[in-house]
Amino acid sequence: MIVETLKVFVTVTEQSNFSRAAELLNLSQPGVSLHIRNLEQEMGAKLMHRSPKQVKLTEAGTLLYKNAKQILSLYENAKQEIHLLQNAVTGSLKIGASFTIGEYVMPRLLAEFTSLYPQVDIQVNIGNTEEIIQAVRINELDLGLVEGHVTQFDIEAIPYMKDEMILVAPPGHPLSSLRIAEPSMLQDQVWVLRESGSGTRAFSDAFIHDAGLSVRRSYIFNSSQGVKESVAAGLGIAILSRLVVRKELEAGEIIDVPIKETSFTRDFLMIHGKKMPITMAMKMFVQKLIPSSPA
Repeated sequence: MIVETLKVFVTVTEQSNFSRAAELLNLSQPGVSLHIRNLEQEMGAKLMHRSPKQVKLTEAGTLLYKNAKQILSLYENAKQEIHLLQNAVTGSLKIGASFTIGEYVMPRLLAEFTSLYPQVDIQVNIGNTEEIIQAVRINELDLGLVEGHVTQFDIEAIPYMKDEMILVAPPGHPLSSLRIAEPSMLQDQVWVLRESGSGTRAFSDAFIHDAGLSVRRSYIFNSSQGVKESVAAGLGIAILSRLVVRKELEAGEIIDVPIKETSFTRDFLMIHGKKMPITMAMKMFVQKLIPSSPA
């Protein structure tokens, strides 16, 4: 069936390697090679440049890959709609989430969703906001859950939750004893920040810029866990989601420092490619996430 051959072609393309594709598909490497040769014969064009180290698409291969992803998605959608007639939502769902959402929101959300739709095979990738956006843009992910702002023209972004951000400091820090701090009190502080591309980093940078603050020194970590542990250890101050530091606040390991006349909130967004066909599994997930959405 051509669908199976297209699945092989897409997997080889995304893995850039015949052996890894064969392992994922539970096929022999010669079997994978035969699928690709048959597809090239059917298309009448060379689709891949092959070397011992990697596989690179030709121009014809790139065109086929783009369309193959859509064909497979439409095929999956058709199967799921047929199964829905039998009261079953099946298929696969690839979801990407930023670190804050992936670690503090997604586990409970997935537990609730899988209890409703146990036949949906779900894969979750966690990265920073920019990484998830780019993966959605090239159709490596069906849906993404990210923070902040999405400006890409080919991405549909729907807010589904407000997230409270707070300034935190270690116990004993001069700011930690204040009932409320003036923004000017944050001049020349040591900051602990997330890496560039993170939604939390973008929020922190915007606040520092808008408040006209000078930074004495900064330390950069590629996880919120690293940031909050560093704050607790006395390295500096940081802006993090309250979701991330809830337990540490309750334990007194870090201190919430309210800023006068400053409200820290941001949107959590559900994103998907505008040209990406919507499968039944995606529809059900979106309806779970945003009950008012028509999906």
